[in-house]
Amino acid sequence: MTQTLAPRDLKREAAYFAAGLIEPGMVVGLGVGSTAIHAVRRVAELIAEGALPGILCIPCSKSTHAEAERFGLPLTTLESHPRIDLTIDGADEVDARMNLIKGGGGALLREKIVAQASKREIIVVDSSKLSTYLGETWALPVEVTTFGHGASRLFLRELGCEPVLRMAANGEPFTTDQGNFIYDCNFGVMEHPEDIAAMLDPRAGIVEHGLFIGLATDIVVASEDQIRHITRD
Repeated sequence: MTQTLAPRDLKREAAYFAAGLIEPGMVVGLGVGSTAIHAVRRVAELIAEGALPGILCIPCSKSTHAEAERFGLPLTTLESHPRIDLTIDGADEVDARMNLIKGGGGALLREKIVAQASKREIIVVDSSKLSTYLGETWALPVEVTTFGHGASRLFLRELGCEPVLRMAANGEPFTTDQGNFIYDCNFGVMEHPEDIAAMLDPRAGIVEHGLFIGLATDIVVASEDQIRHITRD
């Protein structure tokens, strides 16, 4: 499905397109970053227009939660609604098999929890985020516990990357909403990202990684003059 647009803010248009897939009564996951903020604003508009009665929203981060509250969206939690109908989120990189690298915004743990609980995971990106293989343009974020993070760093290095501790603007290590650190790990081109995920998953101290494999059901791609809607079907 292709929708042609006049040149304008295509990322916003793509997020609005994704928000148009929400139906009344749904439980909706809200991701992190500029894409999610566009979606939050559009959902608020649709609620005000009476188009989405009965929906409930679950934000993936404290920042998205604050934005959703500011726009008056009806909020709930995964504890109350452990199954999500549809989530709208962004990604740092998308490969030809619809696998993702996420975590540039620092919320990969909560985003993956929400994605795994979602029947439909809609990813909104611009065309620059598309790659044949993951790792062509983006390092892999790996969230680790602050306790023993040096040992996690050594383990990551032994897997063949050079882990870089993510820093905040104040010069201190960046901490996630869960109070963990993030190492950005350049593994290079990952033709088989599932192999790297399999090495990371069992390691104590590694809380989560930004490889989202097989979780996206829809990709909405904003390019210079059009929006494409790609589905796993």
